[in-house]
Amino acid sequence: MRHSVEALAQAGLAPILVMVPHGGEELARQALSGIAGVQLAVGGKTRQESVRLGLEVLVADKPDRVLIHDAARPALSPGVIGRILEALDVSKAVIPVLSVVDSIAHCEDGASGPVMGAPARREALRRVQTPQAFHFPEILEAHRNWTAASNAGDDAQVARAHGVEIALVEGDEALHKLTFASDFQPSAPPVRVGTGYDVHRLVEGEELWLCGIRIEHSHGLSGHSDADVAIHALVDALLGAIGAGDIGQHFPPSDPQWRGVSSDRFLTHAGKLVANAGYCLGNADITIICESPRLGPHRDAMRSRLADILNVDPAVIAVKATTTEKLGFTGRSEGIAAQAAVCLCRM
Repeated sequence: MRHSVEALAQAGLAPILVMVPHGGEELARQALSGIAGVQLAVGGKTRQESVRLGLEVLVADKPDRVLIHDAARPALSPGVIGRILEALDVSKAVIPVLSVVDSIAHCEDGASGPVMGAPARREALRRVQTPQAFHFPEILEAHRNWTAASNAGDDAQVARAHGVEIALVEGDEALHKLTFASDFQPSAPPVRVGTGYDVHRLVEGEELWLCGIRIEHSHGLSGHSDADVAIHALVDALLGAIGAGDIGQHFPPSDPQWRGVSSDRFLTHAGKLVANAGYCLGNADITIICESPRLGPHRDAMRSRLADILNVDPAVIAVKATTTEKLGFTGRSEGIAAQAAVCLCRM
C-alpha cells in the first residue's frame, strides 16, 4: 500500500483517500506514517462497494478528476501516471493497458474435462491495469446508477456501462497485480558479483596452461589438475557469485579422477551452475600476476578460449597481466597468481 501511495503523492496528487477494511485503520496509519495528505475510510464488502463509498467521501472535496488504483499493484511508475493524466486532458476516462503476447483460446467442456475451443484474436485484446482515471462527476454518477450486483471487475466497466468512452494508454509490465502467494516471494537480485583468487607453484618440466591456452615456457604450474591458475580463479568467482561454494568443494584435490584433467571442465561446470541459477555472465575481469613469461602476445587467444568455454562473446571477458616488480613469490618466479572478478546478470 505504501508504495502506491508514495508514488501518487510524489506525482502531486491530493488528497489521497485509502479505503481499508473494518478494523484495519490503525495498521494502515502505521503503514502510511509520514506521507502528507492521506485520508482513510472504511470500505465495503466488495471492491466496487469500496470505490463507491470512497467517491462519496470525496464529494466534499469537489475534485475535477480522480485516479482509482489497486494497492495490489505496488510498482506504480511516474511514467504511467504521466501518460494517464495527459490523456485525461482530452478524454472522458483513461486506463493503462498491455498487449496480449500469448496465444489465447476459449475453454470448453469436453467429455473428460476442459478442452480447447475456438482461438481468440489476441490483437484485439488488452490486459487492463490501474490506476484508472476519470472526470469525477462522470464516474460518481456511473457508480450511483449501477443497478447490477456490486461485483464489477473494475471501474472502467462501470463507466463503460454508463456510456463513457474509455481511452487506452500504455501500461507497465512491472505494474502486475500481486495475486498468488508466489508473487510475494523475493525475486533474485538483478546483479550478483563474485571474486576468485588462486596460486600455483612454478616447477621445471611441467606444462604451463593459462586461460585454457598452453604457453611455451621453461616452467609450468604444479597442481592436481592442469593447474590453470587463471581458470581456477575465474571458477571461484563464478561459484562465489551464486553462493555455490568454491572449486575445491566441486572438484576435491583428494579425488583421483581430477588428476591432470583440463581445467576447462571446471569452467564449463561453473558456467552451467550459473545458468541454472538464472544468471548469465555480464563480464569477467581476470588478472594474472607473474614475472614471466610475457603474456601480452597471448591475451586475445586467452579471451577467445574462455569465451568459447563459457559460450559468451569475447567482448565480455578481459584478461590482464602484471608483475609485482620482483617482490614476493611471484617476483621471485616461484609461482603464478591470478585473481578474477565477475558480474552476473539475471536472465
